[in-house]
Amino acid sequence: MFRQWITLIVIVLVYIPVAIDATVLHVAAPTLSLSLGASGNELLWIIDIYSLVMAGMVLPMGALGDRIGFKRLLLIGSGLFGLASLLAALSTSAEWLIATRALLAIGAAMIVPATLAGIRSTFSEARHRNMALGVWAAVGSGGAAFGPLVGGMLLEHFYWGSVFLINVPIVLLVMVLTLRVVPAQTGRASQTLNLTHALMLIAAILLLVWSAKTALKGLQGPWLPAVALLAGSVLLTTFVRIQLAAKNPMIDMRLFTHRVILSGVMMAITAMVTLVGFELLMAQELQFVHGKTPFEAGLFMLPVMLASGFSGPIAGLLVSRLGLRRVATGGMALSAFSFLGLSVTDFSTQQWQAWGLMTLLGFSAASALLASTAAIMAAAPKEKAAAAGAIETMAYELGAGLGIALFGMLLSRSFSASIQLPAGLDPQQTQLAGSSIGEAIQLAQTLDSALGHAVTEAAKSAFVNSHSVALGSAGVMLLLLAFGIWFSLAKVRETA
Repeated sequence: MFRQWITLIVIVLVYIPVAIDATVLHVAAPTLSLSLGASGNELLWIIDIYSLVMAGMVLPMGALGDRIGFKRLLLIGSGLFGLASLLAALSTSAEWLIATRALLAIGAAMIVPATLAGIRSTFSEARHRNMALGVWAAVGSGGAAFGPLVGGMLLEHFYWGSVFLINVPIVLLVMVLTLRVVPAQTGRASQTLNLTHALMLIAAILLLVWSAKTALKGLQGPWLPAVALLAGSVLLTTFVRIQLAAKNPMIDMRLFTHRVILSGVMMAITAMVTLVGFELLMAQELQFVHGKTPFEAGLFMLPVMLASGFSGPIAGLLVSRLGLRRVATGGMALSAFSFLGLSVTDFSTQQWQAWGLMTLLGFSAASALLASTAAIMAAAPKEKAAAAGAIETMAYELGAGLGIALFGMLLSRSFSASIQLPAGLDPQQTQLAGSSIGEAIQLAQTLDSALGHAVTEAAKSAFVNSHSVALGSAGVMLLLLAFGIWFSLAKVRETA
């Protein structure tokens, strides 16, 4: 029994940095922008490459764990995660940090299925296993929720690379404990990996996201984004056809034909898009516009973190009492109300209103996430429960990655359209200042004080306007989804 709980400690220890790394860079965005000279587009890639790569790699890495045993997978994943963390902390350019974040995601994609497999293998009694899974889930949601606050605390006292360096001693300790405590497992050599399929999916996602970002920027001409869009669409279509024809597919695409499962996936993606995108937007506005430190920004966002981190038991009770349909629709509708309210809130003078709306947002979005899980797992046939769980995991990670991309594109487009720059800038400076608030602040620091101040004020005003556009758009999108979910789940009487 003692060895079981030591194994759980090891699992929790290594899962903490994996969960935190999904959101820890949100408050670091302004610092990275100034320290590495990262453009607005590069900044988005630095943050969302982690979730996008992890979304495509988590399934084949789970198969690899079945093949070699979860202990070996945990050791390999932890080692890769630690090495990537060290390389990320030593990055001297945005491109290098993007590459190391992608490597970090591969390590994380090994760790997550290894931790789940470890719990399943270690705890034979259902009562103890459920308790261990509850601890695992709390660490995952809590780590992601409190990532911005952890990042803010580190940036308050250390340089930006410290958000990655803290992973290294944790990983070393985990590897030593894993070698000494965790029992070895025999793998199944017959297990297929489908690594090529995963790379195809990742390439399709990255090409589609890149084409959308580039097209909205309007700097490359129309043909290059069009080629990327076509290539990404062809890869995605080919991937779907391969999965439908495969004897052992990476994703059981036929599950998507079930209306309730499809609704659950849409809810999971949308809830993650809104939560993660909102945190990134808030982190930039609080620091660039309102002059808060990273730690102060993290503290300001604490209500949404606390509400989303601790809403699970209440949301679960609501699903039991009110039914899946009401909780899912209500969660989306209340999230929409929160965004519409936040879009007209002044964070400098209406703090209590902002905190109230953020609390509502955290609780309602997390409730929608729980409802999406309930929808997916309840609708899937028992023999396909693992496949449904894999789809749910992918929906979460994909939503997190797309949240950065979509909110970033909305902000970028609106910022460029609304900024009113002072006279005295040459065309190159005008283009740079109109790209993002980070690039505008970088430029302002190189100009004389009067012109630099004018550029800074113009950028702040444009960003506040962009924040209203992005949050208002998200609110409308969630309202439309709430209507769709209400009608989609109309005939699900067994959970209603």
